[in-house]
Amino acid sequence: MYIDMSEVTKLRKDLVEVSKKIYARGLTSGTSGNPSARLVSSPDQVLIKATGKCFGDVVESDFLLVDLDGNVLDGEGRPSKEVRFHCGIYKNRPDVYAIVHGHSAYATAYVTAKGELPVVTAAAEAGLNKVGVVGYALPGSTELAEMVINAFKDPSLKAAVLDRHGFVTVGADIYKAFYLADVLEDNAKVACLLAQLSK
Repeated sequence: MYIDMSEVTKLRKDLVEVSKKIYARGLTSGTSGNPSARLVSSPDQVLIKATGKCFGDVVESDFLLVDLDGNVLDGEGRPSKEVRFHCGIYKNRPDVYAIVHGHSAYATAYVTAKGELPVVTAAAEAGLNKVGVVGYALPGSTELAEMVINAFKDPSLKAAVLDRHGFVTVGADIYKAFYLADVLEDNAKVACLLAQLSK
């Protein structure tokens, strides 16, 4: 099996940089959440954060190279417990080359309270167009993975919020997936403020 280690090295550096930005923006907390990115040279190979690692503290070795069945090809440790839905999205969406799963407060709160998240900002309308909602299932479970994968079978979906859990955004690269996560949370914050102001 061919592995382009120069691309793996570059992608690991990008994932570290973006992970720290995600943490600094408050889009996840503790050791929760997981980003991943697919290799352009080998679309059936994916780098994903190892389990138990904090976005704010990650180093390059914290990203494991796996195949689309979640088997580790390079690196030490275990991949994130949400590796199933990352790999499932990649299998179903050839356009997706990066995924961010975080636990942001406003998006999670709004969907948990209201069961939906309207698109209320111009940036979200332009970047996301719509926001999917995934019902609750135990984090790391096969049931949750299936629900997330099914949501992203919609080729136009770029973001979904998981009830009581967090969000998933997808993009053509890890930077685009991060930017959409940032737009999603800002949209959710504005939606929360609008709900308060309209009372």
